[in-house]
This record gives sequence, structure tokens and C-alpha cells, in this order.
Amino acid sequence: APSGAALPVPQSKLRPLQETIRTALAMGADRGLHVEIPAPQYESLGPFQVAKILAALAKKEGVSLVLLGKQAIDDDCNQTGQMTAALLDWPQGTFASALTLEGEQLTVEREVDGGLESIRLRLPAVVTADLRLNEPRYATLPNIMKAKKKKIEVLKASDLGVDLSSRLAVQCVEEPPQRQAGVKVETVDDLVGKLKEGGLI
Repeated sequence: APSGAALPVPQSKLRPLQETIRTALAMGADRGLHVEIPAPQYESLGPFQVAKILAALAKKEGVSLVLLGKQAIDDDCNQTGQMTAALLDWPQGTFASALTLEGEQLTVEREVDGGLESIRLRLPAVVTADLRLNEPRYATLPNIMKAKKKKIEVLKASDLGVDLSSRLAVQCVEEPPQRQAGVKVETVDDLVGKLKEGGLI
């Protein structure tokens, strides 16, 4: 399937988004897909709603591999890739630092706490990229000029049959309480005494 750039964004940010998609096209994507999200819904857009859009696009485009980032830079949730795989009922490889494709078999090398782990997936699959997976191409001037002529298809979530209503609401956001100043002690006995005073032992 041809590569593409798909990003859900509000109508009010059309111009900056078009520039972002054009950058992706200049770096080698064949087509751009712009999913317009109305401003009120955009404010409550979470990983689940984005995953529904991406899953619907994957079905519409008939792709066999969905490559996503590891986590968003705003809410840091690290959920969209996993939810997309669940909605599609496809295998997933997360935190990928290397990929090897052999026919319908995909080997994903992923970074885990203990080192590196290799898993094999059968396509179609969803993969989320870690920092070391690749180095993005440099967008050269000729490719930037060519990208201006490439097609960007504009869709609405309703065109994909996606319901963007959220069941979550942020009630409030508060800073954690400030930590109390520590106390220095000279001996182990002093330390034990202070812990007893605080009811910690």
C-alpha cells in the first residue's frame, strides 16, 4: 500500500496542519490524509478517539502495516497504538527500535527494561516507533517543491463512520503538594527516634 500521512486536527488549524502534511510528503509520503475535527470535539479528543480514526483509515486504505509514534508529546499517554491494534484485532509491536520484513512476517526488535526483545508478527500489524528506529529523511528543496503538487485528501470523522464522543471529562488539574523539608540526623539512634516520632516505625 502507498505510504501516507494521516493526522486528526481541528478546522481552525488547517494551515499549520497542511504545512505539516506537506513536510511529510516532501520526506517521501505519496499522499496526505487530513481528517478534520470540529473545535468542540477536538478539545476532548483522547487516544481512544484518535485510535478509532486511525483504525477506520487503515480499513479504508486497505493497508497491511500501520506505523505510529510511541506516545504523544502533549498527554504522554502511550495508548493510541495499542488501542488501534485492539480495534483492528491485529498483532502489535511496540517500542520498535528495528524492523525486518520478510514476506508476510515482520520481526520487531523492541527496547525493554532488561535490554532488547525480538518478536515476530504476521501482517497485517500495528507497530509503534521508538526513538532509535530510524532517522527521518532530509526534505530537499526539489522534494519540497514536488510536495506542493501532491494530493491531500480532506475527510471528516463522520465520513469514516467514527463517533468522537468522549466518556471522560477532566474535572480539575492540581499541582501535587509541596514536599516538606528533610531533617539531617547525626546517628542511627537519632534516625530511629525521628522515625518513631513520625509514627513511621
